[in-house]
Amino acid sequence: MNKKTIAIPALYLALLSAGVTLSAGSARAHCDTLDGPVVQDARIALEKNDVTPVLKWVREKDEAKIRSSFKDVVAAAKKGAKAKEAAEHRFFTSLVKVHRAAEGAPFTGLKPAGTVEPAVAAADSALASGSSAELVKIVTDAVAAGIRERFDRVAEAKKHKDESVAAGRKYVAAYVEYTHYVERLHRDAEGHAAHHGGPDGTKAPHGHGDAHASHGH
Repeated sequence: MNKKTIAIPALYLALLSAGVTLSAGSARAHCDTLDGPVVQDARIALEKNDVTPVLKWVREKDEAKIRSSFKDVVAAAKKGAKAKEAAEHRFFTSLVKVHRAAEGAPFTGLKPAGTVEPAVAAADSALASGSSAELVKIVTDAVAAGIRERFDRVAEAKKHKDESVAAGRKYVAAYVEYTHYVERLHRDAEGHAAHHGGPDGTKAPHGHGDAHASHGH
């Protein structure tokens, strides 16, 4: 399956928990990129000289830290372009780090612009346009391809499952992967999996391993 066809906020976890292979880069949230939504709002805040647009990305208990960092940028702007640029980068870094901490997610530094997965960018574009049609097509096509791939594999293995123990085990492995994939997609599509916790610090269980536990293979 093409990794570039995978990922939207509503179904991203469904695909992850269904066993879709993603690279470490694509698995991370795009809020840690310089063109991600957190930094975009940070730029707006700086343009308006008003920290309010970024406060929604952090918990109430972290507001003071972000306000202080914002004031540092404003003060640095008076010292010249170089000082302003350095202060802005520190502000972006601090903001994203605090936001990620609220999610219980690791932060390894800001990533360059343009490193967001195409489908995640499409998810943001859908919100901007007000239509989810293209986004739904991207995800459903990816899910359909994943089901067909696993179905074809297990169907072929089934033809030879009784020819030898090795062939039988190959069939079982393909069967387990196939059924777990479908089960998890269905469970998550029905809303049993939740996205990471919000800036208020609340968390909902991801349930990534629940299907394995309930599927007694």
